[in-house]
Amino acid sequence: MTAQFAGGEAPGGAPQPAAASGDVVPPATMTGAPMTGAPGTDLPATDPPGTALPATDQPATDQPATDQPAPEPNGLGDADRRDGTVGKALAVLDQVAAFGRPVRLYELLAASPFPKATLFRILRTLTSQGMLSYDEERQTYHLGLRLVRLAHTAWRDASLAPIARPHLDALSADLGETVHLAQLDAGQVLYVDKRNAARPIEMFSEAGKVGPAYCTGVGKAMLAYQDADMLERLIPYQAFQRFTPHTLTDAAALRAELASIRARGHAFDNEEHEPGIICVAVPVRSRDGRVLGALSVTGSTARLSLAALAAHAPRLASAAARIAEDAEGWRFPNTPRSTPRSSKSMGA
Repeated sequence: MTAQFAGGEAPGGAPQPAAASGDVVPPATMTGAPMTGAPGTDLPATDPPGTALPATDQPATDQPATDQPAPEPNGLGDADRRDGTVGKALAVLDQVAAFGRPVRLYELLAASPFPKATLFRILRTLTSQGMLSYDEERQTYHLGLRLVRLAHTAWRDASLAPIARPHLDALSADLGETVHLAQLDAGQVLYVDKRNAARPIEMFSEAGKVGPAYCTGVGKAMLAYQDADMLERLIPYQAFQRFTPHTLTDAAALRAELASIRARGHAFDNEEHEPGIICVAVPVRSRDGRVLGALSVTGSTARLSLAALAAHAPRLASAAARIAEDAEGWRFPNTPRSTPRSSKSMGA
């Protein structure tokens, strides 16, 4: 993982690397035949030994495993085309993850840019390699344990979460409100840790989710302190989709907001991503000014005002400074990953 994560905020936020607390699962030894196929070609057509998968697609009359709607079909991104077989396989993993539940082949096919034969071959190889698991009884695919092990390792080695954990615990106990930690990934917000309020409220964010940067407190806090060149690279990745009447919907409005954030030192989410959800956020910055992530305190308009949350800004800034200090010995990525995801980003 090369991207930065940003301190979470109200509405949330990509595959959850690990739980908010608890021991990190050590990576297990990974075995199995390597993925084959020349770049730009389909994966092997033959089934690996011991892999039992359906020979045909499920009829379109079958019902999904749940009532949850399927993700919208997505085209194959430029990066996936350029990266050939590996890019295609990762695109399929993203697609399975986007459903948020076990998914059948016909559902994947309906939302896939790949022909049926290509998709099936990729699914078979990913299943053989442990990146996906297949339930023969229900005829559904879900993310595999090998992927979980990799995610745990990435969370441990490439995220701010393990370093920030004690500071999030202290903030949560002190304030009694929802606390988020996030980093930037491909211009979007990746929530890497979260502490729920004493009186939890329902919101989009949870550790491992990806959300937009332009309409979340943590996202704007991180964007505001990017250097000029990086900001110019990140703004085109913002979708400017309107989630609420308060959402910023163009680059000019976002630039003006970022200037205000730099002037006062903290960012707000004033119901910009989710109605009734507000937050105050600050960046986590290294000694040389690099943005490592962001930290936020989130609440509901039913119980709190933006002014009440703003009163927590000094406490947030102090915690962010301590996190940055503790992180000095850790090698963070120098810049957020600049290649956007091929699938449509979720709101946050």
